[in-house]
Amino acid sequence: MSVPRNEYPRPQLVRKDWMNLNGEWDFAFDDENIGVKDKWFQKENVFDRKITVPFAYQTKLSGIQDPTFHDYVWYRREFMVPRSWNSERIMLHFGAVDYRAWIYINGQYAGFHEGGNTSFTLDITDYLTWGNETVVVKVEDPSTDETIPRGKQFWMEKSDSIWYTRTTGIWQTVWLEPVSPTRIAKLRLTPDIDRGDVIVEFEVSGDITGKKAEIEVSFQGERVARDTIEIFETFHKRAINLYNRKIFRTAFHHDGWNWTPENPNLFDIKLTLTDVDDQFNYDEIDSYFGMRKVHIENGMVYLNNKPYYQKLVLDQGYWPEGLLTAPTDEDLKKDIELALEMGFNGCRKHQKVEDPRFLYWADQLGFLVWGECAASPSYSEDAAARLTKEWIEIIERDYNHPSIVAWVPVNESWGVPFIKANKQQQHHSLAMYHLIHSLDPTRLVISNDGWELTETDICAIHNYNHGSADETAKYEAFKESLSTKESLLESKPANRGIYADGFEHKGEPILLTEFGGIGFKVGEDNGWGYTSVKDEQEFISDYLRVMEAVYASKALHGYCYTQLTDVEQEINGLLSYNRGPKCELSKIREINNMWHSNIVKL
Repeated sequence: MSVPRNEYPRPQLVRKDWMNLNGEWDFAFDDENIGVKDKWFQKENVFDRKITVPFAYQTKLSGIQDPTFHDYVWYRREFMVPRSWNSERIMLHFGAVDYRAWIYINGQYAGFHEGGNTSFTLDITDYLTWGNETVVVKVEDPSTDETIPRGKQFWMEKSDSIWYTRTTGIWQTVWLEPVSPTRIAKLRLTPDIDRGDVIVEFEVSGDITGKKAEIEVSFQGERVARDTIEIFETFHKRAINLYNRKIFRTAFHHDGWNWTPENPNLFDIKLTLTDVDDQFNYDEIDSYFGMRKVHIENGMVYLNNKPYYQKLVLDQGYWPEGLLTAPTDEDLKKDIELALEMGFNGCRKHQKVEDPRFLYWADQLGFLVWGECAASPSYSEDAAARLTKEWIEIIERDYNHPSIVAWVPVNESWGVPFIKANKQQQHHSLAMYHLIHSLDPTRLVISNDGWELTETDICAIHNYNHGSADETAKYEAFKESLSTKESLLESKPANRGIYADGFEHKGEPILLTEFGGIGFKVGEDNGWGYTSVKDEQEFISDYLRVMEAVYASKALHGYCYTQLTDVEQEINGLLSYNRGPKCELSKIREINNMWHSNIVKL
């Protein structure tokens, strides 16, 4: 069996005590879907396999590695809760379970969650015996249902084209946490660099009588703010000024104390909940935030009130032995470090809600992230409702991460295939755009990345029509299509208009958010790319050729190159599937840094 993931799973809300439940679990397929009827949640002998959580059964790291369809699977594990926690409420957390999950504790039904990409929590205190405990999880993952948010997970058994092996069941960390009946329930941190404030919002659950909260903010070990609040209500909101009229803390002195990829400054924040006499500590949490602002103005994206050219790379977040689950925390960090080494300043995390540990490392290392959600291939009213629910949960989980600067609810008309003229599907796109803005006014929202956009903050265009090196006419047409605002907006790179019927460009920034995909086989890997080269020198030369067309544009204000790594049958990454470089990474960095000479044109 493989080594389980052991790092703290929720870096934006840290408490001292917790217990990791990753590792070996009992496991069973239930292809006839008889488990509930036969009460598997009360049995032990029906579990005929072992699996390493949090790796899906399709992966090598799970210990099973079976890619075939099994729509119903069951997990079982025994555990002991420390006696020192017996005065607390015991919370059971699941990082992500794809797609529907029913949870049983000691043979009793404890809760349900639908949605394969987001975290959920159950209070299991009342089901515990304070002896040997058992958790059983039933999972349903409809392999061929094209109306559930499945992203790149294929609805046929063998991967093909741009579709990959499925992920079924638990694929992020499972863990226990003791919490006081009176505790901090939610924390939302909103930076306001124009005022020098951080807006701290939090909720308190349980008995609030005679309680107070202390907020302490520090920067690089130095305390910069402290506030004490007497608790009279469950919800509290405070604006805490950090810059305190000091010019070197503001954005006017380089980045000051603001967060950017070049200077990923982070503030630590601690919230402590006590009684008013400081006799009893009910709760203490640690978190962090970055002072960061993103907005659009004059056809450009601004970061901290300065024009900022985004050099992104498309990141699918797949690993050969773990699929959607990174083998280790270090692997999440390594992907960002490799992208930074190549001169990218961010990624578009494609068709996946990534593990919070990835976002933690993006915050720490200085790496912009466009957050995206897995799409359903087809449209239905149920599909629209499912996507809506997941986005509400995504934003609640990830709101505090400064690295996230944009949200992408729809990609290439997936899930809305007739959006060009279909009013219902256009309304869905508009609904997602406005829903996300209603939940998060601090970030940009791209309504339909690629083409057939409705209302949007960025005009995001996909174009792979650069051809191979010997296709001169095709390349010149590609270069011309990028050259001006007019040519970009008139182009139809996938035989689809840039905007859906009834919508038009309103001055928002234009970015080329998918292109490239140069196929280069290394080792024994076989597969495809949008173009192909034979050796390392051709690879570098073709990358330069494509990037020169991008940098020659007088209208583009950023890009997202396809893609960071090979994935299964796709061999169009800058790195192999195992993260091996296909060329000297300094050569890619040198080409990516050419943009400096062109930014003045924008």
